[in-house]
Amino acid sequence: MPKFAYAAIDAQGTPVNGVTKADTLGGARALLVGQNLFPTKIEESRGLLDFELTAEKVKKKELMHFTRQLAVFVKAGIPITDALITIGDETDDVALRRAISGLTDDLRNGGLLSVSAAGFPHVFPDFYIGILQSAELTGQLDTALESLAEYLERALDTRAKVVGALSYPMVVMVMALGTVLLLAGYVLPQFKPLFEELGADLPLPTRMMLFFSRFFTDLWFFTAGFIGVFVASMLFLAKHPTGKIWRQHLVLKIPIVKGIIDYAILERFCRILGAMVQAGVPLPEGLKTATDATANVIYIERLEIARAQMLEGRGFAGPLIETELFPGAARQMFKVGEETGTLDDQLEICAIYFDRELESRIKKFTSLFEPIMIVFVGVIVGFVALALVSAMYGVLGGVKEDAAPVDAPAPIVQVVDIEGPGAF
Repeated sequence: MPKFAYAAIDAQGTPVNGVTKADTLGGARALLVGQNLFPTKIEESRGLLDFELTAEKVKKKELMHFTRQLAVFVKAGIPITDALITIGDETDDVALRRAISGLTDDLRNGGLLSVSAAGFPHVFPDFYIGILQSAELTGQLDTALESLAEYLERALDTRAKVVGALSYPMVVMVMALGTVLLLAGYVLPQFKPLFEELGADLPLPTRMMLFFSRFFTDLWFFTAGFIGVFVASMLFLAKHPTGKIWRQHLVLKIPIVKGIIDYAILERFCRILGAMVQAGVPLPEGLKTATDATANVIYIERLEIARAQMLEGRGFAGPLIETELFPGAARQMFKVGEETGTLDDQLEICAIYFDRELESRIKKFTSLFEPIMIVFVGVIVGFVALALVSAMYGVLGGVKEDAAPVDAPAPIVQVVDIEGPGAF
């Protein structure tokens, strides 16, 4: 059961500090209230052995629910501190609960919500904090929180579409590769001594499979080394800064995947920039936050150049058009938005346009990916079946030839001359 360290005030107004056990933060608060203690601070207590190798990250789904709930409370006129306490008591995410506890303490001490949120970068992204800052200046916190919740929900829906579309083909592919590895690494080597003993003339597919199976028996160290290098390469591409740059360049060169990545990044850029402009964030600052949110080095480099040109007084649409990152429809919308003063509306329209195009490209990708996967799996399984069946026929054919009876020599017929004395 988790432990919670608390600071409270008893009925006589004396400060009390201690540790209590409860299932949730709300349970700990209720337990203290039942003991006639008014808690001023409650946070989860961690032992010496409860260390973290990496910082805990809050799932986007949890952040989306938190944002939507906070927007409802703020719109209803409930004080933010009370809203945070209520939401924190109900959440099951440990990292989010700690962040909410920190936000509550800072607000009670006179801090701002955006400044407090900036102290938890593993929970609140940069664009989230930027929109909160503008919302606090304009007094439209409830509207800004609703916009943030809608954006996070759309991002989750897009991710779910991609994952759902690729789940079935990937499961089939993994099962097919597992079957091939089982046959080549375990089943086929069991027949190898039989093939050698019978001296059968094996067909080419079987010889290829036997050569491949050696990498799981005699040459296992090559396979282990290859797997080690592959895992290390994936970790390098996923974790190392240089590897991330290589990966970001690579994904934008794959023909079909490139279109999906491009439109996903552009939709996120326009959605975040539009929300920040609508919230009253200065355009250069909003562009900086939206640029960082693209999380791709190629886009960041080109958009940073556009931002520098914008600060030099070259306008908004022109520098973005020169990046050659946006299609013709988006360029026209940027021009109209800049000329008519409706940039936030045009950015929202752009985001909707990119979202629809992204969905169309995902459907196209899955319609191509699924038959390719089926053909790929069919070829692999068919090759393995051909190798095994042809080998069996070859062995049986050799056994029949060895067991065939040898033709017996023709009988020698001795001709006896019966003609002689006394013959008629």
